[in-house]
Amino acid sequence: MSGFGPGGPFLADCPARLTVELLADKWTAVVLYGLSQGPVRHGELAGLIGGISRKVLTQTLRRLQTHGLVRRHAYAEAPPRVEYELTSLGASLLDPIHTLTEWARANGDAVLDALDTESEAEPVTRGD
Repeated sequence: MSGFGPGGPFLADCPARLTVELLADKWTAVVLYGLSQGPVRHGELAGLIGGISRKVLTQTLRRLQTHGLVRRHAYAEAPPRVEYELTSLGASLLDPIHTLTEWARANGDAVLDALDTESEAEPVTRGD
């Protein structure tokens, strides 16, 4: 038996499921890690991360801010300056993200090998 059942930790309205869904986003962990060294401006964060569009970065930061993981600070100066930083709640996710990163380093080749094996086993179909 799996231990999951009615009333389990992954029900639709459960905080555990909300957290998993939030972290399952492609950019969440990367953005949180990018903010781990302290406050940073939007453009600097985009450069640190690489491969993320400014629009997607903005959407990700807004979602993380809404969930209490990131704080946005707009300075009253010209030109306008905005910095983002982790809240204590957001910083508390750095250890789990680090653990996942270490798992990926240790097991990444095995995952890639499994993908290669699976793709070799699949029959080739043609759209004739």
